[in-house]
Order: sequence, then structure tokens, then C-alpha cells
Amino acid sequence: MKGLKITVTVKLDSPMTSSFSQQSNKHQNKMSTSSLSFPSFHHHRNLEAPNSLRRPTTGIRHLRRITTASNNSIPPLSATSADVAPTTTTATNNLPLRPIPGSYGIPFIQPLKDRFEYFYNTGGRDEYFKSRVQKHQSTVYRTNMPPGPFIANNPNVVVLLDAKSFPTLFDTTKVEKKDLFTGTYTPSTDLTGGHRVLSYLDPSEPKHAPLKNLIFFMLKSTIKNILPEFESTYTELFDSLESQLSQKGKAYFNDSGELAAFRFLGRSYLQSNPEETMIGKDGPKLISTWVLFNLGPLLKLGLPWFIEEPLLHTFRLPPALIKKSYQKLYNYFESNSSSLIQHAESLGISKDEAVHNILFTVCFNTFGGIKILFPNTLKWLGRAGTSLHTQLASEIRSAIKSHGNGKVTMGAMEHMPLMKSVVYECLRIEPPVALQYGKAKKDFVVESHDACFEVKEGEMLFGYQPFATKDPKVFDRPEEFVPDRFVGDGEKLLKYVLWSNGPETEAPTTGNKQCAGKDFVVLITRLFVVELFRRYDSFDIEVATSPLGAKVTLTSLKRART
Repeated sequence: MKGLKITVTVKLDSPMTSSFSQQSNKHQNKMSTSSLSFPSFHHHRNLEAPNSLRRPTTGIRHLRRITTASNNSIPPLSATSADVAPTTTTATNNLPLRPIPGSYGIPFIQPLKDRFEYFYNTGGRDEYFKSRVQKHQSTVYRTNMPPGPFIANNPNVVVLLDAKSFPTLFDTTKVEKKDLFTGTYTPSTDLTGGHRVLSYLDPSEPKHAPLKNLIFFMLKSTIKNILPEFESTYTELFDSLESQLSQKGKAYFNDSGELAAFRFLGRSYLQSNPEETMIGKDGPKLISTWVLFNLGPLLKLGLPWFIEEPLLHTFRLPPALIKKSYQKLYNYFESNSSSLIQHAESLGISKDEAVHNILFTVCFNTFGGIKILFPNTLKWLGRAGTSLHTQLASEIRSAIKSHGNGKVTMGAMEHMPLMKSVVYECLRIEPPVALQYGKAKKDFVVESHDACFEVKEGEMLFGYQPFATKDPKVFDRPEEFVPDRFVGDGEKLLKYVLWSNGPETEAPTTGNKQCAGKDFVVLITRLFVVELFRRYDSFDIEVATSPLGAKVTLTSLKRART
């Protein structure tokens, strides 16, 4: 399977061209029909707790700190549904205590049926979850999650689909995260050198703290490289895209963007350009093939179901098929991580385990996040139209001139509130990691907006994040991309931005499972937007889907006139 690359493209709707200020007035009383509807929804929003809210720390100061820390709305659902369980008692906050609705059905048969509906029903994944919310009159219910037979022994989960219940998945006093990074199945450790890497460890396990401290050290070590290497790498990327446009009339962002992303990560983390080593320009292909072997049971590639089901969802792809490809990546990281390996050994981590963890963090977590996040950011910005582009360009260039002496600095970016809000809105509306899991450590009660539910020890909890971050009881116009949503008082809503396996207002520590590189990812996404509008006044795109994120084609890039 050398060089395996499978892509499916489906044309989406044409980009939006109106300005966000126009959208604000035009759609104030509208909600997309694909919005998640909650029982007894009465248009209240912004469930705040101002006294407990910690104002988010942004920029490199937070990165340093954490690395050193060890409406036509959908009508209310009918209360006469046969699926509504009777209220049995009253729990906290005057919410009724209900049995968790739904069932797991006949073993083996129902999980297969649920898997087929999840991957192949015409409405897609969002419709799959939404239809069950309507059926059960609840954002908390029981179902089966893929892959099921024969890859996962137990597909039974309790689903959490609102902003109130979803954060239960972050509470390590209630849930265990051991071997749950990919959900109800765990990829073979043959894909990671025989090691259970950091993402699969629960904070209670002895190796979790030293491995997370290693990643914090790696992040701290790269601080001085981020800004210059990003500017250099993405200048090369934009030069390449402009060349493609002049020659072909269009430029394909994803392939060029992935090469740039891996080049930047190599330069900033390891002070080595992978394209100047034995890796060459094969890095993104090697990583994508390896990721496919890890995540294949959860992916839909667009193949006919009778091919995709046995190939990806019924049996595991044999790790031996990509052993040589993975070894190339390992050799690159081993050769260029001497200082990180030395620090790992001081933490009691062997060289081999350290290299596999560094590789996983850079290639799976960080590169994988950029692979999804940057095209999605370009998609939402492109659809927003020239009015937003003009405002961003003005803000960014003015801040660089006034607060950066003509250069991109951390201080200058702190004077770009619209740019920062746009990045958070991209992370809110389409979080790069959609699925989260946790196993109940004990019996406890989980609360939605409308009811309480008893969870038993050992039950698997599952959350689909795009519903939690588009909760209409928290966000106004939740399905719309609102660029200035997090400007000014809107910052109070950042605690509901959950893309990093935790609230945006909290920091990763060795005691939680929040992404160690949370602030690094926010920073480089800001840099991406800054470099884009520092160079261009506006741009046009075409968008299609791919198995991971959007597939973006640039049809014009309008160079800055000033």
C-alpha cells in the first residue's frame, strides 16, 4: 500500500458572499434547518457563570505557562412522543431525573445496522445524531457507535450531545480515558512501535505525566522558532499557490498546504526540513497512509459500501503493510530529536518510547490537526466574502504597523480582536476532532439542559462535539459562521469552545487529557490568517469534501494593493 492516497470529492454549496455584518441583520431570526433542536427550547442562551469564568490567556505567554506546568427555529419537540421516558424523581437544579432513553438492540445485529446508518444514510453524520435526538426527545440517549463487529467488542455508548452534558467527558474524576483516544476500539500498538503512546494513556497511569512533560518541553523548546519559520514556510507556500494559479487558473490548497505544514513542523520542532532528508516530499503521504491504518474503522472514503465495509469497518488493516513506511518516519525523528531524547531519558523514558511519542504528537496530533483545520479555516473565510476580508486585512496590517514595527509579533496579534475571534469561530463551528469518549469510573448523574440521567460505573460515554459547540441554548445563530462572535463580551463564550478536549478557558496539565499543544495550534492558526491577509486583499475558492475536512481549490488570489 505504498503511497496509498484515497480521495473523494463532492461539490458543496457555493460560497457565501455577503459580509458578516449583513448576515447579522439578515439572519437574526433564522436558524439553519440542520440545527440541533433541544426539547423545550425557548430561545434562552449564554448560560454564564461570570464569577467562575477565567479570562482566557492568549498568545505565547500562555504557551510558556502551560509548557512549564507539570429564527424560524426548529419547533420544540413534541412531549407526546412514545419515546419520552416518564419522570421518576427530581434531581439537582429542579431538573427531572429520567432513565436514559434508547437501547442497544439485538447484539451483533443492531450494531451492524447502526454502523450502516451512521456511514451511509443520506443525511450524513449530523443527520444520524439529530434524528435520534428527535426520536428520543433527548440529547442524552443510548446507541451503538462504529466500528462494532468484528473490530470492537462492545459498541454500546451513552451519547452526550449538548453543551451542558458534553464536558462530563473532560472530568477525570468521573471518567477514565485509558485506550479511548479512538473510541470503542484501540489500534494495534504495532502501529506505534509496540508502545501505548500518550494519547491512549489515562492521567492516572504512571507514564502519563512524564510523557506529557516531554511534549511540554518540546513545545517550550520551539517557541523561538515559531514566528520566523512560519513566515518563511508559508511565504514559500503562497508563492507556490500563485505559480499554480498563473499556470493552471486554479491552485489546489490541500496537497501544497500539507507539504508546507510538515516542512514547518520539521523546521520548528526539530530544526530540520524533512524535504532535505531521506523523507523528501513523501512526508504527508507517509503520514496519511499511517493515519488510515489507525483510523480506518472510523472513516468513510466514498467507496461503494460493499467495498468499504469489509475493507475498513469489519477487519483491521494489517500493520505489516506499512511497516517500512512508518520506519522512514521513525528514522527521521530519531535522527533529529537528540535534545528531546536526552530530556526524555532524564524523565525516565527510553529513547525508543520517546521517539514514537514525539512522532505521534507531531504527525498524528499536530500535522493531522493542521491537515483538517487550515483548509476548513480557508473554507469559512472564503465563504464569508470580501467584506470580512477587507476588515481583516485592515485590522491585521494596521496592528503590524502600529504594534509590530512592520513585523508580525505576539504583541501585534493581541491587537487583532477580529482575527482572534475568526480563529475561535472556526474551531467552534467545525472542531478538528469531532468525537470524544470516556468510561465511567463510578455511578454518577449527568445533566443535560432538560433532565438528569444516572450513569453506571463501566458505561462508555460518547460525545459528538459539533453538536455541543453549536448548542442553540448557548450560541445565537449556532449554525452560522459569525466572525465577530468572540469579540468583546463575546469572550465569555470561549468556555464553550471545546476543540482541545477541554474548554478554551482552561489549560492542559499532566492531570488532564486536554491537548498539550492547544495554544500552539491556536497560535499557528492565527499566524495562518495573519499571513494570508498580510499578503492578499481577498481570494476566491471552490470547496469539496474529503474523508478528513474540506478540499479547497483557490480560483483567485488578489495581492494586497497597500
